[in-house]
Amino acid sequence: MPAKPSTASTSPKTAAKATVKTLAKTTAPSSRQAANTPPAKPAPTAKAPAKAAVKSAPKPAPVRTAPVAVVKPKKPKLVRDSFTIPKDEFAVVDELKLRAGSLGHPIKKSELLRAGLKLLASMADGPLLAALQAIPSIKTGRPKTDASNKPEKKA
Repeated sequence: MPAKPSTASTSPKTAAKATVKTLAKTTAPSSRQAANTPPAKPAPTAKAPAKAAVKSAPKPAPVRTAPVAVVKPKKPKLVRDSFTIPKDEFAVVDELKLRAGSLGHPIKKSELLRAGLKLLASMADGPLLAALQAIPSIKTGRPKTDASNKPEKKA
């Protein structure tokens, strides 16, 4: 129930008493309400607000230090190329791949060829020359296709 507005005819003391009574009526529960509502909880102690204040306080930003300079090796630039190899030597590549797999180290064709290059590079001049002379020279380029498979050119 709202308080009655004060008029000029009432004194300030009377208006104050009326306001106090009105507030007491609106804030105090009736006897029925008092029986149905549970008792009021005690006011929080001084410790509870302190904990709440600590929890709500923002965490300080972590101190950032200069990162330790970690030198990562640059990835080598890759080159894609094709080459011509006789079938019997290509079969040796497959045999070596199977052999590496049986030793517990599966390997790709390119990795096998790179390992062979490292071995050749580590050889002294005499054995390297002997290994190079044991390999016959072949004509480079793509193999020719059969004449029956070629499409005819129109003039």
